[in-house]
Amino acid sequence: MPRVEAEPYAFDFTVENTALLIIDMQRDFLEPGGFGAALGNDVSFLRRAIAPTSRLIAAARGAGMFVVHTREGHRADLADLPRAKRERGRFPTGIGDPGPMGRILVRGEPGHDIIPELYPADGEPVIDKPGKGAFYATDLHSILAYRGVERLIVCGVTTEVCVHTTVREANDRGYDCLVVEDCVGSYFPEFHEMGLRMIKAQGGIFGWVGSSANLIAAIQ
Repeated sequence: MPRVEAEPYAFDFTVENTALLIIDMQRDFLEPGGFGAALGNDVSFLRRAIAPTSRLIAAARGAGMFVVHTREGHRADLADLPRAKRERGRFPTGIGDPGPMGRILVRGEPGHDIIPELYPADGEPVIDKPGKGAFYATDLHSILAYRGVERLIVCGVTTEVCVHTTVREANDRGYDCLVVEDCVGSYFPEFHEMGLRMIKAQGGIFGWVGSSANLIAAIQ
């Protein structure tokens, strides 16, 4: 059984019972002309995760590991968008409005799609989620259960929001989660650091934290 050095202690897994979950690596969040940048965020903090995530995906695919991608977004009619989510923040431009890459966080728009560097391969599921967590109002749990997945290797953005929410949801559903520290990112470095510390605290209250280099070595 492969073992990867991690915190708070080593993480054991098999290719057969583990899935690589890539969360919300979307153009609107990571590209310079996207919605995230339009809100005044420095997207370079997120883009640092692209290269190590690409290498990790290649290793996972080479080993035959199940790879799953998610996208946060809403129906074109916004029927799945709660009023509170749309109004919160009081931004001049919000979800559903025209943005730099089409309507913001609306499924099918260019900005909603996954960045070309990490685009899903044929046959890899893409979970369209209306909330922060990947399990809320999706069939992710059913897909993982069908394949006998018990452990998740988690990458994506942002560390303290969609990654953290998904790991917490997964924890409550009985999954062991390893968050790859250099394959997740936040617009706010201090939130990134604190988010990782919270996951591995108290003996791994939500999961493990490790590096892509150690994980790739273990997979190979």
